Amino acid sequence: MADLQTPYGEQLAKEIQQVPDEYLPALLTIVHSFRESVSLPSATESFEQGWKEAMAGDTHPIETLWNGIDT
Repeated sequence: MADLQTPYGEQLAKEIQQVPDEYLPALLTIVHSFRESVSLPSATESFEQGWKEAMAGDTHPIETLWNGIDT
């Protein structure tokens, strides 16, 4: 979890304190969505998702994995 004692944490806390209470639920939704978009899933979650996709047949031939990538 972020330490609010850092300069960014302090600035963020000051900004949040200036938001009217009626807008805090919307701000919380924004912050939550942002955090989820920049957070990586755990190795276990990634493996489980990959395993589910493989078992469901959601795979691609290895010959096509690099198609469209300029190397």
